[in-house]
Amino acid sequence: MSTERKKQTENLVLGAILTAIVIVLQLLGGFIKFGPFSISLVLIPIVIGAAKCGVKIGTWLGFVFGAVVLLNGEATAFFAVNVFGTVLTVLLKGAACGFAAGLTYKLLAKYNKYAAVVAAVVCPLVNTGVFILGCLLFFLDTIKAWGAGLGFTNTVSYVFLGMVGGNFLFELASNMILSPVILRILNFKEK
Repeated sequence: MSTERKKQTENLVLGAILTAIVIVLQLLGGFIKFGPFSISLVLIPIVIGAAKCGVKIGTWLGFVFGAVVLLNGEATAFFAVNVFGTVLTVLLKGAACGFAAGLTYKLLAKYNKYAAVVAAVVCPLVNTGVFILGCLLFFLDTIKAWGAGLGFTNTVSYVFLGMVGGNFLFELASNMILSPVILRILNFKEK
């Protein structure tokens, strides 16, 4: 078997394993709540897959993450408002965070020993950023009403403090710590 074919097979196998991990983590992660939304530990295998297997696998893993969010009922409140906006936002935020993590790692890996850390930062930034954009584009009136119901007088403060703030910080910290460590262990094993 040629070296390139062997690498493709390894990427396919690792991608399949990480796909299963993404599904399990997202299903179990629905039970871990910080505010109104679940915490996405699933970003860790997305970064690992993006770094080890490339942009396509990273995008795939992010897409799977989004699909599980849609299928497990976590987006129910948004479905009631706008089905198209919900599907587009959830699938796009997942795929985009995997794509961005893979592209970031690919661009930096040859020149920077901190490529894994940067990819681990980019992933939750893109995931949360696309979510916020989707909320503002498709659900602004609903977000305003939710914020007002919780005593927020400013929609922007509700979005950042009430909806995504704590989740984002937890996801960012866990991703920055765990993704590079796991990647280093996997890379060490290869050497």
